[in-house]
Amino acid sequence: MTEEKGIDVGLRQFIKNLGYVAGGATLLASAPWLTSCTPEKLEEIGKQKARIGLIGSGSRGQYHIHNLLQIPHAELVAICDIYQPNLDAALALCPGAKTFSDYHKLLEDKDIDGVIIATPLSFHASMTLDALAAGKHVFCEKAMALTLDDCKRVYQEYQNTDRALFYCMQRMYDEKYIKAMKMIQDGLIGDVVGMRCHWFRNADWRREVPSPEYERMINWRLYKEYSGGLMTELGSHQLEVCNWAIHKMPTYITGLGDIVFWKDSREVYDSVSVTYGYADGRKITYESLISNKFNGMEEQILGSMGTMDLSRGVYYLEDDNMVPGMRKLMDEIKTGVFASIPTAGPSWRPELRSAYVPHPVMEGGFGVTSGESMIGAVKDGSDVILSAFCQSCITGEKAKDVVEEAYCSTALCLLGNEAMDRKMVLTFPDEYKIPYMKF
Repeated sequence: MTEEKGIDVGLRQFIKNLGYVAGGATLLASAPWLTSCTPEKLEEIGKQKARIGLIGSGSRGQYHIHNLLQIPHAELVAICDIYQPNLDAALALCPGAKTFSDYHKLLEDKDIDGVIIATPLSFHASMTLDALAAGKHVFCEKAMALTLDDCKRVYQEYQNTDRALFYCMQRMYDEKYIKAMKMIQDGLIGDVVGMRCHWFRNADWRREVPSPEYERMINWRLYKEYSGGLMTELGSHQLEVCNWAIHKMPTYITGLGDIVFWKDSREVYDSVSVTYGYADGRKITYESLISNKFNGMEEQILGSMGTMDLSRGVYYLEDDNMVPGMRKLMDEIKTGVFASIPTAGPSWRPELRSAYVPHPVMEGGFGVTSGESMIGAVKDGSDVILSAFCQSCITGEKAKDVVEEAYCSTALCLLGNEAMDRKMVLTFPDEYKIPYMKF
């Protein structure tokens, strides 16, 4: 390609850095979905452009527009929204795009190759099914659907179509996550013995509405008719990386959810705590609340020899500080802090987290987000996955495992909500298992 912009230059280098072997189309086994967007395939499309239609032009839709404008093999040709202020704001970014208030009319447009769906969760399944039926490639925001039945319907339809379907699970295209997963699967932190994730914010999740009739349209995240709350909005990303780390699914789910602080007529929990248990005894502990931000966002894979902090792109080794710890102890003996001390080598190992040394998973600078933004962050993988989707709109090639990973994480989020609602331990239902899953 003679025309180059940042995303695609970065995409090529990104894939090469991950271990791509020229001519062999071999990528790291830890991220098989990257095989559909290799540097050679990007070169093959030449100056072709994917003609994209956007359904839903709110803050996240406009975030995608900004990324699309940096992708040389993409052209935004149509925008659809039922809320005129959002449509006007998006059109200001792409003045040449057609506009629609009915997404069915947009899907009838033969000049559109693929669509981005950035609407409330309750519309994801129906719009995805309609778009696939119209012959469009689809890029949909997470989570996959609001119900397990709808997840299953979308998954089954995807098996019967030749169209590409992506879900914006951007961590799957974030370089630091991919490199960290390779390290985990190569045994750097030993046997994975557990996983813990949390996401804390301090904000009411509300947006200003011009008049009361727009309340549910604009603040849809707060109402069960449209939203799965903290689990689908935040937990879907974090539970996906847990599945990715060990290639297995939990067998049981339990948890507690409450509206603790934001008592403003919302219906979804503002505080959730869920435990997912595996057949072999390992567990995911997941927690999120939006009335305290002290702990921020973390995704930790705990191993017998170390800990991988995925969100920060660093790892810690259990034995890093044995020698310094012993030196400190011997100094204390010399200065008389201890009158006598038993010589039990392993017991000298420091046990406090503050003693651990962080090691970056990558050389040089890389993006780390705080998790505070409700819209998106720079260089969090969203730009790369969108570029890969646009490439698939041209080549027609599906991205391996993206739909399956989205299905798995969405199912865990929805079952987490059900377990909290029913205040009981649930077993993963047989009727929603798919061949991709391993238990």
